[in-house]
Amino acid sequence: MSKEKILLITGDAGESFEVLYAKQRLTEAGYQALIAAPVVKPLNLVIHDFEPGWDTYIERKGYLVNADLSFDELNPAEYLAVLCIGGRAPEYLRNNPKVIELVRHFNRDGKYIFAICHGIQILVTAGLVDKKTVTCYEHLRFEVESCSGNYVDHSEAVRDGNMVTGKTWQSHPEFYALVMQCLAQHHIVTTDSALTN
Repeated sequence: MSKEKILLITGDAGESFEVLYAKQRLTEAGYQALIAAPVVKPLNLVIHDFEPGWDTYIERKGYLVNADLSFDELNPAEYLAVLCIGGRAPEYLRNNPKVIELVRHFNRDGKYIFAICHGIQILVTAGLVDKKTVTCYEHLRFEVESCSGNYVDHSEAVRDGNMVTGKTWQSHPEFYALVMQCLAQHHIVTTDSALTN
């Protein structure tokens, strides 16, 4: 039996910990987590960290991770969910029409859409935060609210329908608890549907 696929969207300057944790956590849970990027190559990831005395995060060079496939070659119909990774990559990926159409496709099909930290920038550009309750890195609040999203500051992660959003990699425990809850609900619905047919 083939494993269900979950799409991870990132590129150069994707956040190292967010990419690696997503890939490993979803694989551990029995899914095929595939990294999609503009081209198939080793991606130069970064580390966003917080240091005393800085008013914002700092960025360091992170790990190299191979992309599994390009945006051009993937078929969104094959995937159960999409996860928009943070870091600096979403800043330019949101200008890629293929990326925007991808996340809109997941939304039209009622599939799960997950975004952490700066990954929300892709959803904002795609018009998917309108009237949605979301969270993200705090300095993206203006972008969310400018597109009629309801920004939440008091929770590390938030679920609104088919969408789960998280603040930063520091929110992984709360974020992935909600992600796994969604995926478990999918299996209950799928199993129940199979039993009644």
